Amino acid sequence: MTRRLVFIRRLCALLALALLPLAARAFDLADLQTQLNATPVVRGHFVQQKFLRSLPQPLTSRGDFTLAAGKGLLWLLRTPIAQDLRIDARGISRRDEAGKWQALPQHSGAGRENRLFLSVLAGDTAGLRENFDLALTGDANAWQLLLTPRSVLLRQIFDNIQINGGKLVDRIELRETQGDRSVLQMTDAQAAQALTAEEQRAFAD
Repeated sequence: MTRRLVFIRRLCALLALALLPLAARAFDLADLQTQLNATPVVRGHFVQQKFLRSLPQPLTSRGDFTLAAGKGLLWLLRTPIAQDLRIDARGISRRDEAGKWQALPQHSGAGRENRLFLSVLAGDTAGLRENFDLALTGDANAWQLLLTPRSVLLRQIFDNIQINGGKLVDRIELRETQGDRSVLQMTDAQAAQALTAEEQRAFAD
């Protein structure tokens, strides 16, 4: 019996050692950040739905987007209206009929909101840590990042934000404290290493 007990203990110890490499390879926030940073430019289509308690059907908009690391976001609405927006650290701009970008008026604190939106869309875990507690589940091919607001101000607005993705971010859901929620789905997203000439002009203007 004693030999058998010793054998079982040794077997358990060997199994524990065998599992250590698997634990070391667990997909964590640093891995997620590295994975998303490997794609400096992402292009695709989006469907944005706003579910309001007061309306039986969601408000839906569709369009195309280009997300560029260090530059910002081109948000090109196609339906229900056509409107080109640019969101970056400076603020939000709209392209007029002449093709010129015009800065939209901003309220106090808008810069922080813009940075937060870009961090959420890009899955920027380093930037998101400033305002949220992060909980990551899944693996490199299918992961979910749950953001729970830390500050009093954000807790008054959001219950939580859920980001899903694989190689790229493909779905974001914002759940607000009053019961409304927004769902953003990115489809046919493609990674690229550089902007097109037109995109470069859009960010430079």
